[in-house]
Amino acid sequence: MKTIILLALFGLSLAAVHQHSLVWRESKKVQMIRNGEYKAYLEYLNHLRAASPSEFASLPQNVNDFGDYEYLGNITVGTPDQKFVVVLDTGSANLWVPGPSCRTYCSAKNKYQSGQSSTYVKNGQSWSIQYGSGSAKGILAQDTVRFGDVGQSQLAVPTTTFGVASQISSDFNNDAADGILGLAFTSLAVDGVVPPLINAINQGLLDQPLFTVWLEHRGMLNNVGGGVFTYGAVDTTNCGSVIGYQPLSSATYYQFKVAGFALGSYSSNSAVDVISDTGTSFLGGPQTVVDGLATAAGATYDSSYELYFIDCDATPGSLDITIGSTKYSIQPVNYIVKVDENLCVFGAFAFDFGGYGPSWILGDPFIRQYCNIYDIGNQRMGFAPSLQK
Repeated sequence: MKTIILLALFGLSLAAVHQHSLVWRESKKVQMIRNGEYKAYLEYLNHLRAASPSEFASLPQNVNDFGDYEYLGNITVGTPDQKFVVVLDTGSANLWVPGPSCRTYCSAKNKYQSGQSSTYVKNGQSWSIQYGSGSAKGILAQDTVRFGDVGQSQLAVPTTTFGVASQISSDFNNDAADGILGLAFTSLAVDGVVPPLINAINQGLLDQPLFTVWLEHRGMLNNVGGGVFTYGAVDTTNCGSVIGYQPLSSATYYQFKVAGFALGSYSSNSAVDVISDTGTSFLGGPQTVVDGLATAAGATYDSSYELYFIDCDATPGSLDITIGSTKYSIQPVNYIVKVDENLCVFGAFAFDFGGYGPSWILGDPFIRQYCNIYDIGNQRMGFAPSLQK
């Protein structure tokens, strides 16, 4: 009997809470806008879509444009640790990093060396992911993946299957990130690969099957602190009391229902599906609704840039999102994005999911205002005020 009790206590001691520090880096999208390159990039992207309509019309993960992320985290793979910088992305579900055979667009990136890891297990199955812009392909491998950097408290997840990229597209060239760490559900993963965080939950490595995301307000310096992902607990240090929970309408993305959007004199009260996506630096929604919100804020649409420009000194009211019966208000500091000293944009874009899936992406402006709690075990989203001015 004593042995059983001791084993049970030992098992409980293995579960834990882990915090994963982030680094903020200005998105490539904002850099291109400031440098006058974004219009040409859009023309190039639209040309690719027109040339291959069947390929781009059925993307399994077409919410993601990886020129649009801002928050990066460190992980290690293998034994001993091989270090990588990745996008921590709730809008996708696969982990991949470059491998030694990846040469084009990989020259400046860290590469996984399977022969240098004592915990590597060969898999060999091929994989390919096409995002909204950008793609990667290679073979699968199995090894220990650790959330966090060497010298930090790490969440070690043994026997994790991930992608070793032999080829990545030019969209990832010169990015600070080596790869992508998807945090969504297995049902969204290419080839049904179990995502590392889901694998950690299945192995009982966390106190609770959830994680909290707290993002700092965006700054003007690259490679500075950007926030914290807390795995296994609600973050009570950076986040206030939980305001409410909303059940997921689909456990693929972190998808849930929203009752309406409003800003100033404009409102849209149609219930829609949305997703919480840390890999998108703006809000994305239907053209007519985004137009209404932007106009109410005093922003003007520029079709050549597919963006809404706004006076940097503008003082519109809050952008209100109703979830359940609760109104969540995003303040202008989080939805007006400063591109340059005298150039600002309204942090939303017109988004068409192609007739299926969610109607909106609630990206970083919403998550900076409210900590998002990704409650995997109960298949729900929770929201708490971010404790920052």
